[in-house]
Amino acid sequence: MTDETDVTGSAEAAVGAGVADGSAEPAVAADPAGDAAVAAVAAAVVAGIPRQPGPEPAGAPAGVRRPGPAGLAGRAVAVFTGRVLGRYQAATVRIGFGLVWLAYLLREWPNRRLLYGDTSPWSTELAQQLLADNRALTVLPWFGGRLWFELVYHLAVLAALAVLLGWRTRASTVLFLVTVLSLQNRNVFLGDGGDNIVHLMAIYLVFTRCAEVWSLDARRGDHGRSGVPLWTLLGALLLVCQLGGFAGTSLDWTSPVFPYVGWAPLFWGLWAVAGLWWLVDRLAPEGETRAVLDALATMVHNCAMLVIAVEVVLIYATAGWYKVQGSRWQDGTALYYPLHLDYFTPWPGLSGLVGGALLPVFLISYGTVLLQVGFPFTLVDRRVKNALLVVMMAEHAGIAVLLGLPVFSLAMIAADAVFLPTAALCWVGARVARIRLRRAPLS
Repeated sequence: MTDETDVTGSAEAAVGAGVADGSAEPAVAADPAGDAAVAAVAAAVVAGIPRQPGPEPAGAPAGVRRPGPAGLAGRAVAVFTGRVLGRYQAATVRIGFGLVWLAYLLREWPNRRLLYGDTSPWSTELAQQLLADNRALTVLPWFGGRLWFELVYHLAVLAALAVLLGWRTRASTVLFLVTVLSLQNRNVFLGDGGDNIVHLMAIYLVFTRCAEVWSLDARRGDHGRSGVPLWTLLGALLLVCQLGGFAGTSLDWTSPVFPYVGWAPLFWGLWAVAGLWWLVDRLAPEGETRAVLDALATMVHNCAMLVIAVEVVLIYATAGWYKVQGSRWQDGTALYYPLHLDYFTPWPGLSGLVGGALLPVFLISYGTVLLQVGFPFTLVDRRVKNALLVVMMAEHAGIAVLLGLPVFSLAMIAADAVFLPTAALCWVGARVARIRLRRAPLS
């Protein structure tokens, strides 16, 4: 079951995949064929993320001709650049992966030095040899020693907590990215598949506006006073790391491998954009420059959410089609074997009960293949997709308990949240807020 992450790095190959949630009408075929193709792609882009609550657009009056493919394409582009799509889904993904990484770091806290530190069997020298070949980002080899490792590890805990709470998200998501990649690239032989998903989502979250709801940033609004000092501090630290000579190839401007761009342009670009945003917001909050920046940020957010959605679709589709080719999945006995391995049996009695019966093994094995292969096709129907999401999340919860893979399961559940309906998320948020108000002391 854990081969769902065999292929996780090719999201761009399926940007045109349909991940509709019922929020946009399908494009109407028309001549010429080129206009119809453009309209279909535009409709898929707009329908990629669940729609947000708000008034429905008024229908066309009787006798008025509906817009053609070109009009639909223009409307899709206007929505894509003018409205933040999937705000609640982005917040849920942020909370989910912040929680997953925080829980993992706290669970492995007693073993942190053995996994990533100075007592690891994968020594710093071996790690540096691998890093010299793959040019992966990690700050742990910069100084070495236990003190530096402890600082980075506990900074990772704080960054995960900040992302979970949505505090200074523009900065905390970047720190989250750096600490996730630093620890995972220090020892690439750890993980159960969930680490790959956390690795990718840590990159994608940097480009989303994931703190517009359910975050301390949204609660604070524009009244925070620590933004400029934090921006100045991070810029000074980045400058020291860039010019200090101890970062090696981690902060190069170019890379010898695809995409041939190093990490320095990304970090300096994000830092410069944050400063420009603050300056324009103070000098001309209602000006054209501010509107252009907001439209660009919205477009980048929507693109990132679409990439996350396509990534999830690719994970399930690839895993399902690989399973179809396996003989153990074809005869329905694939689940039997991991249930008889000590590594995947945290509850031997439960594993023996499930693995000892032919019918449950057969149904779960075939059901897993059907769910994964069929998931991309169910996205065209909102009701079927929502029902299937519940089943798949329940399956991942079962994997966490039955096979002892909690990080992998929670990471997949957090990734699945990008397809959750907005109405359900708003209902959950309202219930949580109501419980919080009920428990709050009367003033």
